Amino acid sequence: MAGFYSLKAELPNGKVYDFNDLKGKTVLIVNVASKCGFTPQYKGLQALYDKYKDRGFVILGFPCNQFGGQEPEDDSGIQEFCTLNHGVSFPLMKKSEVNGDHTNEVYKWLKNEKSGILGLTRIKWNFEKFLVDKEGNVVNRWASTTTPEALDAEIKKVL
Repeated sequence: MAGFYSLKAELPNGKVYDFNDLKGKTVLIVNVASKCGFTPQYKGLQALYDKYKDRGFVILGFPCNQFGGQEPEDDSGIQEFCTLNHGVSFPLMKKSEVNGDHTNEVYKWLKNEKSGILGLTRIKWNFEKFLVDKEGNVVNRWASTTTPEALDAEIKKVL
């Protein structure tokens, strides 16, 4: 399977986000939703982004409606919600699927690289997090219950 930097993801405006532009950066990838019990994590993610973005840290949000229908908005609604309610300024991709036959390419790759608990690859819920180092390797994966604040030390290590 091709490496991290060969991946691409679609942005809400129809443009393509090329992961080749992430070379040399530390990247946190999160599947997000705006009507979830974990939605307040947007604030913590934004705080991490603000703290480390000048050191080559990027967060990519992947809105997904596969878990309890908790992302019912369209792409512009998602962007507006995240900006107004959580001050989100990190990139959000086009709404897509992270499990099943229509899984986006990024999540196919991530799950192949780093399985979760008991070796299961499927994403269990919104706000699962993958940390990718400056060389494009997945160095960690966390469940939804792990708060962004709890990732701080791990992120600092790989910056």
